Formats: sequence, structure tokens, C-alpha cells
Amino acid sequence: MMRPLSDFAAVSATPQFALITLIVPAARSTTWVHKLYRGLKRAAARFDVAIVGGETSATRGAVVVSVSISGVVEKNRSVSRAGGKRGDDLFVTGRLGGSLRGKHLRFVPRIEESRWLTKHFRVHAMMDLSDGLGADLPRLAKASGLGFKIDKDALPLAPGAKIDNAISDGEDYELLFAVSPRDRARLERSWRKKFSKLPLTRIGSLTQRLNNSTSQLLRRGYVHFQ
Repeated sequence: MMRPLSDFAAVSATPQFALITLIVPAARSTTWVHKLYRGLKRAAARFDVAIVGGETSATRGAVVVSVSISGVVEKNRSVSRAGGKRGDDLFVTGRLGGSLRGKHLRFVPRIEESRWLTKHFRVHAMMDLSDGLGADLPRLAKASGLGFKIDKDALPLAPGAKIDNAISDGEDYELLFAVSPRDRARLERSWRKKFSKLPLTRIGSLTQRLNNSTSQLLRRGYVHFQ
């Protein structure tokens, strides 16, 4: 439930309805199914999402759970990866790295934070870090037709994580976004007041793209099917 909800945070959207497809072996106990749905309902309720239906089926193979969520976003609040501008500051929320230690099983989608950002600031580009900074930041820069430069030593690290973990582990589910440097001071000041327990870190900036490359080489993040 939390993974597709993070996709809503990535574009500053509001989730509304969820469909659950559950495929399980016939021998799976009803107690297990009830526990699964308690967790799904608890996660959905946190963001006022209603589970309105779905499908169930039996299988001779492994359990399959698929969650689909629909919702809305205002035209003036929707943010894509493609709107970054040369010189924009790059920020990340929270701390990076740690999925190999299980942090990805305890994350909270940054929906409240993304909605607040687009209400109070002009966010040029944004996405959630699902595949790791090393995979996702080049995607954002490429979509914006730009390069990037980051300060690796500035990366906010999760407990026990190192810089390489912050870049390549994946499944951080934090926000990566670009804003004008003119907004930096006001953003940092306002963020501390609104989200005092959640770090916000400037990690670099968007630059001119050179030689059809996003310029700075990073250790690769997680890439599905490869």
C-alpha cells in the first residue's frame, strides 16, 4: 500500500481509492489473510484512502498481492521530473540508504510534505527515490534536459549507511526535488518550522548538460529486470 502511495507524493497528488488483487494458495489460512488486510487498511487509513474493491483468486504458486490506487491532483500543483531549470537547487527529504537493513519496510510516503511544498513553493521538478539516488537523479536531470552536480559528503545518511548505500541501495522513498536558489533560505527556514523532525538537505544543483550526458557519474542504483 505504501509503495504506490509514494508515487502520489512524487507528483504532489492526493490518493483516494484503492483496489486490492490477492492471489493465494488454497491452503493459506484465513487468519493470515485477515492480518494482511489489517495492515493494508491501517496504511490506507493513514492517508484517508478507501479500499473499494479488487479481485481474489487461488493459485498453486506463491502469494501475489497487487495494490492499485487512484486519486487527483490540481493542474497548478502537479509536478513532473521534466521541469528542472539550470541552476536549480536539488533537495532530498529524510535520510538515504539502509534498505538492505530493512528500512524500506518501515517508510512513510511523503505525501503531506509534497502537498505542502507545492502549496508554498514553486517546485520545478520532483520524484520519489524508489530506485536509489544513483538511478533516479540522472532520470530527473535527463527529463529536464540538464546535468547535475552533487556533494556526496552532504548526503544525509540513515543510521549505519555509508555514502555508497545512500546512492545505490534504493527503496528510500524520499522526495528529490528542484527549486530556484532564490527560494533556498525561505524553504529551509519554513521547513524547519513545519517538519522539525524530518531533515531537508540541499545535495547539489542542476547544471548545463554536456555531451549528451548528465555529467557527474554516480554508482548505479537498483534497475529492475537487469
